[in-house]
Amino acid sequence: MKLVRYGNPGKEKPGLIDTEGKLRDLSAHVKDFGPAELSAASLAKLRKIKTDKLPLVKGSPRMGCPVTGSRKFVAIGLNYADHAAEAGLPLPKEPVIFMKPTSCIQGPDDNVMLPKGSVKGDWEIELGLVIGTRARYVSQKDALSHVAGYCVINDVSEREFQIERGGTWDKGKGCDTFGPIGPWLVTSDEVPNPQKLDMWLDLNGERMQSGSTKTMIFSVAKLVSYVSQFMTLEPGDIITTGTPPGVGMGKKKDGKSAPIFLKKGDVMTAGISGLGDQRQLVVPFKL
Repeated sequence: MKLVRYGNPGKEKPGLIDTEGKLRDLSAHVKDFGPAELSAASLAKLRKIKTDKLPLVKGSPRMGCPVTGSRKFVAIGLNYADHAAEAGLPLPKEPVIFMKPTSCIQGPDDNVMLPKGSVKGDWEIELGLVIGTRARYVSQKDALSHVAGYCVINDVSEREFQIERGGTWDKGKGCDTFGPIGPWLVTSDEVPNPQKLDMWLDLNGERMQSGSTKTMIFSVAKLVSYVSQFMTLEPGDIITTGTPPGVGMGKKKDGKSAPIFLKKGDVMTAGISGLGDQRQLVVPFKL
């Protein structure tokens, strides 16, 4: 299933995308897609619904983040060898974990707002996953059974805040609007192997990132198992799993560093095979 939340911010309704790509309303069957609705039992009930009997949604409404009520937004850094190389950093011996605050989460096509003082805004196409059942010290073998589904995430970053302002990475990762998620949550039964997904990101129509989850250093199963050793993963929690090469800070020209950073008016488009596409217009800070 391709599960969505559509409508104005704060007033989203649950829906799904049918086999013909049409948006259908699920309000009569489920209140929302929060932690309680992501369990295996809840998703099994939704699969029994006759999709063609659901009401069609007219027009092209805004898509929100496909899940709500997430308590944690966990991020993994340097999980692609080529990206670590372009960042000039050694390959990690264990997954690098940092946190993105849930306040940065937004819809897949909502504007990305550069924070005050931003000079090095950047992009990162990433595979995201949403936890469906509590995971605590789970084995790598059993890890994927705790995943409700997968989605597209743009781990928007401010590199000066992240790298040059001291402390942890978090301050450059959690600014408002820095977590576009969606358009869909594709349930795990439709993603039999999360390590075989192509991914891409364009800036103003020019391809910046092109990669595949098969080149991850640490697999999705390894990440879920690993993170669950340090914190209990609850239903609705989100993990974003790292980015392939092609981020702005790593760009080169004629063998020399020539970084590209986000500016007002830029448009980012990004997608992952089977998980949909997203688009963000870059705008200046506004309260």
